[in-house]
Amino acid sequence: MDTATFRRDTAATALLATAVLSAVSSATAPEFPTGYADRLAAIDAAGGRAWVSAITFTLAQLPFLVAVLGLGHLLRGAAPRLGLVGTFLGALGAFGHAVFSGVALSTVVMAQDVAGRDAMATLLEDVESSPTMAFAAMGLLGTVLGLVVLSVGLWRTRTAPRWVPILVGAFIVVEFAGSGVVSWGAQLAAVLYLVAFAALARTVHATPAATWASGTAAPAAAAYEPA
Repeated sequence: MDTATFRRDTAATALLATAVLSAVSSATAPEFPTGYADRLAAIDAAGGRAWVSAITFTLAQLPFLVAVLGLGHLLRGAAPRLGLVGTFLGALGAFGHAVFSGVALSTVVMAQDVAGRDAMATLLEDVESSPTMAFAAMGLLGTVLGLVVLSVGLWRTRTAPRWVPILVGAFIVVEFAGSGVVSWGAQLAAVLYLVAFAALARTVHATPAATWASGTAAPAAAAYEPA
């Protein structure tokens, strides 16, 4: 098997899988009220959608890790520092979210205990007041900062179409600022993420196999040129 082609195709597939799984998770996410008991009630009312959202969020972390490793590899020739820092931060984000996704899955189970709703709400409050939230913070900050750094690298090296890093930046703004202002913010963020990562998957798949070869040499990926 051509290992260079395998690396390239794996990175492209991981980018696309991350986008699809994240979009499904966002589209099926239940309402998120402020109160703990109300949040559990909303999750219970969502039924199977809550399970789909939590499971796809969990599954998305593995391809996301592979995706940031691939982007870091792609940038190692023209922007090695940005590629390294972005990959490190993105890997931390994937790890933090993977750990915290266990809490998300457990919360769906807790929400089904209607008779013990008050006790489950107290337990959820205790969990979110514990050091467990450090992993949630790691997931959030690592993912956001990793995407920002990698997007800067893609912009500076013109490795991808110039609108792709702009779209990633728009996703970050809408996801973590706009979704709390407008009700459709989360859906818009999911669309931006899906389009940006799908475009990155296409760009990665179109790169020469030599870019993904192992060894000491680190050839720069060719600047993107519209077809």
